[in-house]
Order: sequence, then C-alpha cells, then structure tokens
Amino acid sequence: MRYRWEIMSQIAEQRVIGIVRTATPAQAVEPVRDMLAAGLRTVEVALTTPDALTAIREIVAAAPADALIGAGTVLDAAAAGAAIEAGARFLVSPSLHADVIRTGHRHGVAVIPGVATPTEIVRGLELGADALKLFPASGWSPSWLKDVRAALPQAPIVPTGGISVDSAPHWIAAGAVACGMGSALTSGGPLEASGRVARLLAAIQAC
Repeated sequence: MRYRWEIMSQIAEQRVIGIVRTATPAQAVEPVRDMLAAGLRTVEVALTTPDALTAIREIVAAAPADALIGAGTVLDAAAAGAAIEAGARFLVSPSLHADVIRTGHRHGVAVIPGVATPTEIVRGLELGADALKLFPASGWSPSWLKDVRAALPQAPIVPTGGISVDSAPHWIAAGAVACGMGSALTSGGPLEASGRVARLLAAIQAC
C-alpha cells in the first residue's frame, strides 16, 4: 500500500491522469488497458460510468503493480468510500466537497477536488486537498494558470476538461502539476490511442 504522498509523487512524475467514462463497465476496461500498455500509470474511471465500481475492481485486479487506478466524479462520502473499497487509490471530483477529502484521507487515499477560482483554490488547500482539479480547463488558459500560480505558487493544479495532446505541454509549462485527459487520449482504435499516449508522454517529458 502506498502513502498519499507517494501517490501524488507518482501523479506529479507522470504528469497525466487518463480519464475513462463509458456507457458500460465492460467498455471502460479496454481503454484503460490500452493506456497502461502505452506507459501511462495514472488512470481514473468516472463514477458516471454505469456500475463503475465493477470496472474499477476488474482494472485494479489486472493492472501492473506500479499503476494507480482512481475514481472520478466522486461527489460525496458514500461514493468515496465505495470507490476506495473497490480499489481506487485516488479520488477526483468536479467540485469541492470537504466530506470527500475527509473520507479519502481517513483511508490514506489522495483526493483532487474541482475548483474554478482562486478563492476555491485557497479553500481547497485549507481543507487539505492533495491537488486541485481546475475544471473545466477549457474556460481558462495556460497564461491564466501562470498568473494564478504567481500569487499561489503552493497550489498543485491539475487542469482537466478540454485538454488536448497539443495543449497539455503548454499547461505543464505554465505550472500545472499534471493534466487530466479523457477522449483526447482514448478516441480512435486501440493502436491509435496507444500511439497518442506514447507521443503525449514524450512531449511532456521534453517540455
């Protein structure tokens, strides 16, 4: 079992959190498998996926030992507890919920709640969030993040929503600790998706 700081260290080193949201739990397994095979080691399954906990259990059971599987769209303590029981090692929310942070930390799981303003960023830090999901990032820009981090350099930000393979390195260069990416990574067939993940990881490392 890894500590929260180890979980966040891996996310910060990887620089990308892959996001899977599908119509069935079975459909979630294949894109995660493809991303893991391409070298990505931090992936979340959105709880908006029907029976997402089944998918998380199956993915965790088959994932490499160094992979981190998380749960996304975690909105309350009950969902947080269920995701952790299914094997999630980090929790992501589109909004800021103190009970999700408390539940995750009680079980040694990293929590990344959603924020959209400097006020919410500070509030998330006060609540003990491990990182902060800027959502939806499509409403902002890397230059906005750079300006915010000039005032709040202690805030670990994970832009998510509308991040593309081309724009991700710019967000990282602006100070993002990682980027959350969904369809930009998983669209197309397995070969195309795997190649896209590999190119992204190389571009971010170069950045």
